[in-house]
Amino acid sequence: MGDLKKHQPPMTIDEQIENLKSIGLIVEDEEYAKKILNDISYFRLIKAYSLNLKTRNGNYNGKTTFKQIVDLYLFNANFRQIIFPEIEKIEINVRCRIANYFSEQYGVLGYLEAGNFAKKEYHEEFLQDIQEEIRRNSKAPFVRNFRQNYEGGKLPIYALVEVFSFGTLSKFYKNMHNKDKKAIAKTFGVGYTYIESWLESISYVRNICAHYGRLYNAKLSKTPILYKEYTRAGIGNNRIYGVLLCMKHLLKQDVHWNQFVDNIELLFDKYERVQASTMGFTENWKELLRNE
Repeated sequence: MGDLKKHQPPMTIDEQIENLKSIGLIVEDEEYAKKILNDISYFRLIKAYSLNLKTRNGNYNGKTTFKQIVDLYLFNANFRQIIFPEIEKIEINVRCRIANYFSEQYGVLGYLEAGNFAKKEYHEEFLQDIQEEIRRNSKAPFVRNFRQNYEGGKLPIYALVEVFSFGTLSKFYKNMHNKDKKAIAKTFGVGYTYIESWLESISYVRNICAHYGRLYNAKLSKTPILYKEYTRAGIGNNRIYGVLLCMKHLLKQDVHWNQFVDNIELLFDKYERVQASTMGFTENWKELLRNE
């Protein structure tokens, strides 16, 4: 493994600023920088948003300012905040359609039967997952109601999906029989293999948003299968733009989607330092992303 690195000693905020200046970052207003670094950690701000801004020797190029890095951070925060409500719509829609279809096919407690799913071992993991989900939500009135007042204390699927994490919901869909996945995917007008892939990657992006993570200039580890029209156009699936294209197809009936697209453009206009290409956006990104 070679020699392991030693942890660096902590720096005061004044020392953090002096360190940034020593490696070529322009700090025009030190009082402003102190205020920011007292609210946003050096690690969250500087380490994450200095990517592609340093030369090979680890120094800035002498033209980058502290304010520009803060702008990248603020862009990411605003970008994340406008994406999250769109993911919420998808999450609620999928919960509803899975619960409606599954209960009609297998009954409201059909999720307890391994034969209603593709793989028994995944079903066993699912049952363990939902016990944990129910435990975490044990004080919710509707959970208490079913556990205390219904035979067996089990939650029906239409209530159970409301305590699923998006990740659990994605895994539930993935382990359904193909015929069932096809039936649900048909309601979105999308092939089931795409939906399966998209839900997993959208769930991953949702978690980034929920934990205040970085989408700007980030490679995604959970990647969706893209339509060939996009891959042929050179659009990659490991950046946020590829996921947004998938979300577009799941929300093609949503009358507010194009406003969301316009809001992305407004953010690009506001934060001129942002390089949209680092997130997979193409020159004709708006044309491709809009629902007509």
